Amino acid sequence: MDFFLSASLIKTWIAQGEHQQQDFKFEISDSRKIARSLSAFANTNGGRLLIGVKDNGKVSGVSSDEEQYMIEAAAQLYCSPQPSISMQTINVDGKPVLVVLVEESAEKPVCAKSEDGKLWAYLRIADENILATTVHLRLWQQIKSDLGDCISFTEKELLLLEMLREEIPLSLNRYCRKTKMSKRAAEHLLAKFIRYDIVEASFNHHHFYYKLK
Repeated sequence: MDFFLSASLIKTWIAQGEHQQQDFKFEISDSRKIARSLSAFANTNGGRLLIGVKDNGKVSGVSSDEEQYMIEAAAQLYCSPQPSISMQTINVDGKPVLVVLVEESAEKPVCAKSEDGKLWAYLRIADENILATTVHLRLWQQIKSDLGDCISFTEKELLLLEMLREEIPLSLNRYCRKTKMSKRAAEHLLAKFIRYDIVEASFNHHHFYYKLK
């Protein structure tokens, strides 16, 4: 994908700081680690990496083409499926900044491969890459299957709605304990409610919770 960038635009982006769709990297030293960022952006709303920019927004510049090769390795070798990325180097105040644009994937989850070969899916929340929950995995599985099923409000669905009204927010573990429902069944039901825009997941104090939307 061709795209046009300018030094002034990069400066505007840097002034925004790190956020859900932007991450700064001083340098790339590990393709596996950068694969997590690619996974997180691809599984959320897309985003961009600015390589050669410190966490405080100071432009340090990239030292060689090695960073670009490592980004390519992260996407091709350590992500599954491979995310769609575009790269361009822009000089900002005489220092090269490598811009990596990551598109939101239509085929989720995009997983990053760990050192032991396991595949993990990540989400981008605020300025962090967070491991996706089993509820998110169920949601993506349901979307991929495209069954087009509707929600029939049986006793278990109505009980979930009642708990969501009473407990804001509600954790998956508490829901399982109170209803004595299996974790697998609870994940499936929560994912279905999220899919139909009835419930939303929120991240607070390093945990995911669920609430009525």
